[in-house]
Amino acid sequence: MTDTHTVTNQVPPLVGHDPVAGDTALVEACLRHADALTLDSLEDLGALAGSEQAAEWGRLANENPPRLRTHDRTGHRVDEVEFHPAWHELMTAAFAHGLGGTPWALASAEEPDPHAHVRRAVGYLGWTQVEAGHGCPVTMTYAVVPALRRAPELAVVFEPGLTSTTYEPGLADPRTKAGLVAGMGMTEKQGGSDVRAGTTRATPRIDGTYHLTGHKWFTSAPMSDLFLVLAQTEEGVSCFLVPRMLPDGGRNVFRLQRLKDKLGDRSNASSEVEFDRTVGWLVGEPGRGVRAILDMVTTTRLDCVLGSAATVRAALTQALHHARHRSAFGALLVDQPLMRNVLADVAVESEAATALAVRLAAAQDAGEADFLRLAGAAAKFHVCKRTPAVVAEALEVLGGNGYVEESVLPRLYRQSPLNSIWEGSGNVIALDVLRAMERDSASVAAVLAEVGAAAGADDRFDAAVARLRAELADPVDLPFRARRVASLLALCLQGSLLLQHAPGAVADAFCATRLAGDWGSVLGTLPAGTAAGEIVERAVVAPA
Repeated sequence: MTDTHTVTNQVPPLVGHDPVAGDTALVEACLRHADALTLDSLEDLGALAGSEQAAEWGRLANENPPRLRTHDRTGHRVDEVEFHPAWHELMTAAFAHGLGGTPWALASAEEPDPHAHVRRAVGYLGWTQVEAGHGCPVTMTYAVVPALRRAPELAVVFEPGLTSTTYEPGLADPRTKAGLVAGMGMTEKQGGSDVRAGTTRATPRIDGTYHLTGHKWFTSAPMSDLFLVLAQTEEGVSCFLVPRMLPDGGRNVFRLQRLKDKLGDRSNASSEVEFDRTVGWLVGEPGRGVRAILDMVTTTRLDCVLGSAATVRAALTQALHHARHRSAFGALLVDQPLMRNVLADVAVESEAATALAVRLAAAQDAGEADFLRLAGAAAKFHVCKRTPAVVAEALEVLGGNGYVEESVLPRLYRQSPLNSIWEGSGNVIALDVLRAMERDSASVAAVLAEVGAAAGADDRFDAAVARLRAELADPVDLPFRARRVASLLALCLQGSLLLQHAPGAVADAFCATRLAGDWGSVLGTLPAGTAAGEIVERAVVAPA
């Protein structure tokens, strides 16, 4: 065989970095809202997240998506979902490091951890850069706890499993398992986000349970142990806890019709489920089911922001790694002025998303419900909506190499729209921002107080805040302007955080572009004079 050429100028594999302790912006956010002990407790997780082993788990879990088995060999329904072993490795690591429901137990322990939710947020943001799909059941397990506490008699039984650091796959009585995973079933074919249009019925039984009959068009994580499900009762839409295994050892009726063939999130299973006299336990008051399940939905929205921030950070890390090792036209890509502009712009977006996401987690620790109600919705709208464009720009840094599956960027790109759709797509969330403003003046006051903490630090920021106040004060055609208001609200929050805590180069670039409008319709259009080199160097992830 004849050697036709010598391969040079190829980028080495991205392994041996630390997405937690090696990310300067994430470290600073953790220390700002928690402490050094919190950061140190994530040392093992960060090292694992940047390892070759974890990257291989992520690849295998996506190249071998879950498979549905409706029946066993004798024709009996089993309704099971089979996963590749790599999926179970990812899940084991996530739960072992407290990314499931553990913070709720730590926060209410005899010696409570005041930073339990920040610790989880920082770990979640670092770990889900490895693979985002398994983050869905991890998030659901975290988010179900506050909703389940509306039924104390159920919480006392199942909360120990939901807050456990043990991952125990397989079907068994959830009262006896060492660790539980939770899912959720809200939407139906005819309703989508309009969950009040659901037709699933719940009929009370003598023993205090209910029989549910109907369908769910999207049931997240159907391999879970427990689900929160909405169904109609005589009082209206109500919330129910539905286990897959009943206390008598029998299977609950939980018929998986098919798994969704999704754009992204391919390692995770989403399903259509039929209920037929399926047993459920009431959570909260009859007819107040939407209010009950919103406890879960609101909490999952925090993870939508964290997950999108993680996706942006993962894409930026790949782009930086490529640019620092690949040469073109006589110089490394990272040293080319226009490439530095692009990388710096993506880095600014990443730091702004990270700062806001961790701030939301700190609000969970501090019990700042008013702030979290409005800021969480606005952040969910803006950060998640920005993610596809940012990931696409990072992909393009790699050129054609970024368009092939081995680069990981196509997986990140397919994943990038998901969090903007899940738990309320763009319009639903933007209108939810308006509802939070109209119904809760304390939420508006809390958010404006956070924004006001940076007043006077930058004229461009002050002008943006003035525009925000004018938008909020104008009642004319407000629903038409809902997206505009939600995005400006999030931008002002990000600007405030960066002005207070980020280096001047980052805050200046953010204010010049996102707030003052000196910015094109694409990334990589930072104005002349921007300290792009400083921003890029700050964004480089350090080795483990």
